[in-house]
Amino acid sequence: MTDSQRQRVYDAEGVLRQIYDWAVQNANPAVSIAGVPLVLPPEVKFASVASVQSYCDRATQLIGTTPVTVRARKGAAKAHYEPATRTIAVPEHREGNWAMRELVVLHELAHHVAPGAQHGPAFASAFIDVLSTVMGPSAGLALRLLYADCGVKEGVSA
Repeated sequence: MTDSQRQRVYDAEGVLRQIYDWAVQNANPAVSIAGVPLVLPPEVKFASVASVQSYCDRATQLIGTTPVTVRARKGAAKAHYEPATRTIAVPEHREGNWAMRELVVLHELAHHVAPGAQHGPAFASAFIDVLSTVMGPSAGLALRLLYADCGVKEGVSA
C-alpha cells in the first residue's frame, strides 16, 4: 500500500510549525490562514523523553484511547510510531530539536488513533481531531485549512 499523500501531509504540517514559530517569535498568537483569522493556543515544547511520556499519558486520557509508551529514538532525522508495541519514538532532546514539540508528538499520537492509515484520509481526520481535542479547536481548524491548501484529503480510507 502506497502512502500517496505523505508529502502533502508533511508540507502542510511544516507550514503549521512555521506559523507557530512565527507566533512565538512575534509574541502574537493571532494569525490568518486562508483568510480565516485565528488565535492559536500555545504549543508545548518538551525538555525530555520523560516529559513527552507524561504529556502522552494525559493526552490519551483526554482523547479516550489506550495509553502509549514513549522512548528515545536513535538519530535525529525523524520521530515515528510503532503500532505493534504502541510506542512513540522521539529523538532525544538536543538544542533546537524539532521533534520535541507538541505538534510532532500529536502527529505520532494520531498514528496511534488511526493505526494502519499511514498518512491517508483517515490519518488526516484523526490528526485534526487530536489537535482539536488536545490543543483546542483553533489548532484543529488551522491544520484543516492547511491540509485543504496542500490537497490533503480527509475522511475514512476506502
